[in-house]
Amino acid sequence: MALFFRGGIHPNDMKKATAHKPIERIPPPVQVILPMSMHIGAPCKPLVAVGDEVLLGQKVGDSDEHLSAPVHSSVSGKVTAVEPRPHPNGSDVLSVVIENDFNDTPHESVRPFGSVGSLSGEAILHLIRTSGIVGLGGATFPTHAKISSGLGSVETLIINCAECEPYITSDHRIMLEHPEEVIGGTHALMKVFGLTRAVIAVEANKYNAIEKLRSLIGRSGDIEVRALHTIYPQGAEKQLVRTVTGKEIPPGKFPADVGCAVYNTDTAAAVHRAITTGMPLVRRIVTVSGSAVSNPKNLYIPIGTPLENLIEATGGFKEEPKKVIMGGPMMGVALHNLQAPVIKATNAVLSFARDEDKTSRHPVCIRCGKCVGVCPMKLLPLYIYMYQQKEQPDECEKLNVSDCIECGCCSYVCPGRLYLVQSMRTAKAQLKKIGEVKKHVD
Repeated sequence: MALFFRGGIHPNDMKKATAHKPIERIPPPVQVILPMSMHIGAPCKPLVAVGDEVLLGQKVGDSDEHLSAPVHSSVSGKVTAVEPRPHPNGSDVLSVVIENDFNDTPHESVRPFGSVGSLSGEAILHLIRTSGIVGLGGATFPTHAKISSGLGSVETLIINCAECEPYITSDHRIMLEHPEEVIGGTHALMKVFGLTRAVIAVEANKYNAIEKLRSLIGRSGDIEVRALHTIYPQGAEKQLVRTVTGKEIPPGKFPADVGCAVYNTDTAAAVHRAITTGMPLVRRIVTVSGSAVSNPKNLYIPIGTPLENLIEATGGFKEEPKKVIMGGPMMGVALHNLQAPVIKATNAVLSFARDEDKTSRHPVCIRCGKCVGVCPMKLLPLYIYMYQQKEQPDECEKLNVSDCIECGCCSYVCPGRLYLVQSMRTAKAQLKKIGEVKKHVD
């Protein structure tokens, strides 16, 4: 039985538009734009130059840093530019631009590596790194680095299939259409950690996915499919560990510190695909939805595809959007240029025709305390907000602002429409800058 975590909210999940729509492939783009930074950690250095012919699955960027992940070509064709291009984060990032020859000729390195049973844990870990696999729930932490930090201490492996953000259904469709990939990736991660049991955690509102996974796993007993209470942010790592194991992750610590490892649905599936096909992370599933979208869909597309292609594949905008975001409505980032490409972090593109974000030009705190009641991290958002507004980041630090997971629960329930999450982000950025200055002085 799943446990509860403190706080959380129950927003309308808005998933009906795409929850029952099968994953579709769309016509490949004329060119792909591959930023050398699609992950947390050191950016990659380009390994190709203008005029080079590249093949599908060929490595085009890499770094010597441990906290990094290589970038591979998602098409075959010719490199036409190596230059800064628009990135979903709003900046220009050094990118490799490839003109598609539409042949999808695979690189010689793309070949099946066998099965989980035929590979050692060390070999699987090496393959995860060379395949460029990162956390595909949005965090994009390099998976090999996350595994390495937990080796020898992890006792419980959790596959995070909660998908608690409104609108997003890409993981749901993976579980329904490719459950064998999720289960296969789970077994591979179990092999790496030397575990004999794991938990696939799914919110109860995805009952058909739970039934599908359970029917395939059968009576083997090595993987448990756990139905979770439907509440946001159920998929946040610390909250998920709490609901599955009952363990509390202390402030400033990570799941590995309490013997747990958490990986996203599609991350596990990507590990399975890398082993069985040899194809690195070059494609992903993206939910395209929102009130401005003509025909919402779940699309399977090459990484590097311009975002405007996704909108075109769903019939274009039925109304002029007031806001387009990458990710979910609670934690996503606003997009400023639809010529920016799909990156490894792109699990959804949402377009809204109306003012649905409940913002106000004149926010005011009425001291209701609702933000305190819903905060899953047991913080005091209104006080952090006030100190940040007064430019006192040291006081924000005393209130553990760094523990904020930026889930947006506080902003969602605030009747005064305070910019609470933005204040948390600003305070953390100020503290980071102060820390860098102190480090430089020392």
